[in-house]
Amino acid sequence: MSLSSSDRRVVEPVIRRLSALRPLSAEARASLEYAMIEGLQRAGSAEDLVSEGDPVDSVRIVLSGWLCRYKTLEDGRRQIVNFIFPGETCDAHAFLLSTMDHSIATLTPVTYAEVKRARFESLVASDRTLAEAFWCETLVNNAIQREWAINLGRRVALERVAHLFCEIFERLRPVGMVDGNSCIMPITQMDLADATGLSVVHLNRTVQELRASGLIVLRERTLTIPDLDALKDAALYSPSYLQLYRGAESPR
Repeated sequence: MSLSSSDRRVVEPVIRRLSALRPLSAEARASLEYAMIEGLQRAGSAEDLVSEGDPVDSVRIVLSGWLCRYKTLEDGRRQIVNFIFPGETCDAHAFLLSTMDHSIATLTPVTYAEVKRARFESLVASDRTLAEAFWCETLVNNAIQREWAINLGRRVALERVAHLFCEIFERLRPVGMVDGNSCIMPITQMDLADATGLSVVHLNRTVQELRASGLIVLRERTLTIPDLDALKDAALYSPSYLQLYRGAESPR
């Protein structure tokens, strides 16, 4: 079986993302590409792909669109605990646990691949590079959660929002979704507020402060960062926890 050029474009973000963590063998790439095309799925915006308490029997790999992981308190307050971007998985090894401890929702229309547990286990068992790449992604997700904990616990509002913008930009870069100093920003201020632990009013005020300082331009669902070094300095940001430039110097 050979993939068409259009199929390869669909799965390219995943291959680029995993290859930034671990170089994949040609065999691993081909096997994963076929599995993803066979499991192709689509979902609209504002849909739960997985709800807290659901059993997990497959791995979902995002090909396009944005999602979030979130927890909701009994009174309805929501905390976004991470975003999921193209090329990333919705917890590659979650099926090792009995149920999900959080929910995953779409923020935009998404295309994703659903690979059943048995197929996924066969893929990673047959190729060490693929197994290591998915384990690296799991470890990076843990590192991201630690950074988000620092964000909520120690950074002030401006640092918190600036740090999130830096992280989004850096996570989109390896999958080819950065155009110069700009990237898409299709989510709402409510989503950003829920991710940074701020009220919408406080979030809006902080975004305006970043704009007035010339650190960001946010217009028509596009984020532009005129001086990435300056924004990183304002956020006290270092991308090393993302592990996306192994064996090469991380671009500033």
